Amino acid sequence: MYDCIVIGAGHNGLICSNYLAQKGWKVLVIEKRHLVGGACVTEEIAPGYKASIASYVVSLLLPEIIEELELAKHGYKILPRNPSSFTPFEDGRYLLLGPDKKSNYDEIRKFSEKDARAFGEYEAFLERVAEHIEPALNMRSPDLLPLPSSWRKMSLSKRLSDMKIGRKLHKAVKSMGDDLPEAIELMTGNAKTILDRWFESDELKGTLATDAIIGTFQPYSAPGTSYVLLHHVMGAAGGARGVWAYVEGGMGALSEAIAASARTRGVEIRLNEAIDEILVADGQITGVRLEGGEVINTSRVASGVDAHLTFEKMMDPSHLPSTFRRAVRNIDYSSASLKINLAVSELPNFTCLPGNQEVGPQHRGTIHIGASPEYLELAYDDAKYGRPSKRPIVEMTIPTSVDRTLAPEGHHILSLFVQYAPYKLAEGSWDDVKEEFADRCIAEIARYAPNVPASILHRQVLSPVDLERIFGLTGGNIFQGSMALHQLGPMRPVPGWSDHRTPVDGLYICGSAAHPGGGVMGSCGRNAAQVMLEDGK
Repeated sequence: MYDCIVIGAGHNGLICSNYLAQKGWKVLVIEKRHLVGGACVTEEIAPGYKASIASYVVSLLLPEIIEELELAKHGYKILPRNPSSFTPFEDGRYLLLGPDKKSNYDEIRKFSEKDARAFGEYEAFLERVAEHIEPALNMRSPDLLPLPSSWRKMSLSKRLSDMKIGRKLHKAVKSMGDDLPEAIELMTGNAKTILDRWFESDELKGTLATDAIIGTFQPYSAPGTSYVLLHHVMGAAGGARGVWAYVEGGMGALSEAIAASARTRGVEIRLNEAIDEILVADGQITGVRLEGGEVINTSRVASGVDAHLTFEKMMDPSHLPSTFRRAVRNIDYSSASLKINLAVSELPNFTCLPGNQEVGPQHRGTIHIGASPEYLELAYDDAKYGRPSKRPIVEMTIPTSVDRTLAPEGHHILSLFVQYAPYKLAEGSWDDVKEEFADRCIAEIARYAPNVPASILHRQVLSPVDLERIFGLTGGNIFQGSMALHQLGPMRPVPGWSDHRTPVDGLYICGSAAHPGGGVMGSCGRNAAQVMLEDGK
């Protein structure tokens, strides 16, 4: 009998299993796919060409996890990018941004002297707020909402623990001092208002705004989008604060390192196995049944899949309170993200910054295609009526610009993260239209790098429906549930149950469905393990 069974070998599930095993728990991880990592994987898209087919860069992974799990010892190696972003414009100009403040000033002043002066102050403000927020990611979210006792009966020890965490959060907020009013707006408001206040050039605002809508089905003028601006400066997994980096060998190498660390602690990982049902008796976990019929006994289950799959697909609903079931049914999984992975024979040759015989600064960072405020809003206008954007927003990265392990010499991988591609289409199906939409995305790139279409040797197009099928992401949502305000902190996954526990004794949520949410951060898995260790076997 196992002390705990973890559902899903995504990075959070692997991290959770690692920390449990470190304390002597006998842990089994069950993964339906043939490899570990969930959406954090590296796979061949053609012989000799390997791509991070879903998640593609790292920064938010907690340094504590990297150190405590000794990931470097198990092969984890980051490859920083400099510059970090490149935005081409059709008028022949471009914008390069990175960690060098002097270079940023010189680049931005091409468009606005005022913005060049303001940018350093803007980044310093974001960094100050991020420094106060990041500790909250290292702890579970307290349940402080005045919900009725019929919703959840709170023990005295839990109430005291929540109050203790609440005091820590209050202290962190208070320490922001004069930054607090703007910090509150930053964490709750919309990116458009904030960027309009700080800057005047559309070129800079458009570049920054694309980061605010990644993975969302919202325009950058929607409330809550400004919080994502903080991700620009959060995390240090890239080697320094706010540096987004590639992982040598692709994102799957990170997952493999976490899995290797887990195995050294005795964690058993079974691949190509799927859960049919989480078994419950008298309100207590008793085990799981696999799709093949095998029953495995345990008193603890940590689910790394989303709330919909956990509570509506893998459990008999009779084991859950009706109020909880209703709240789970109401979780927003709206998605408008599509991923394209390309194997190409040569680097893009940008009209505004020519050269593709060798890797240049325009190839190393995130390349923003369609980065203007008007462009972003028009792209969303199509999607809100169930239509893929006529002119999609494309974020392109070229991991082979710094990592030569992924493609043959002289050839490259282009990774395209695209919006807006609404999961629910007004007409037709994604299986029918995804290739045509991919053509549209590549045509947008060709406006700036005309050689790209002819250089494509192989391509993989993953629609929102494909993301759901392959990775178990309900609605194709890459965060296991929208990161809107009503689904963050004490409301994630549902109000009253933000501490990784559930109404079923012994069942926990350890994936991105829990606080603090999506991204390759690892906090969800680490925090869940801490809660489980508190509760005991």
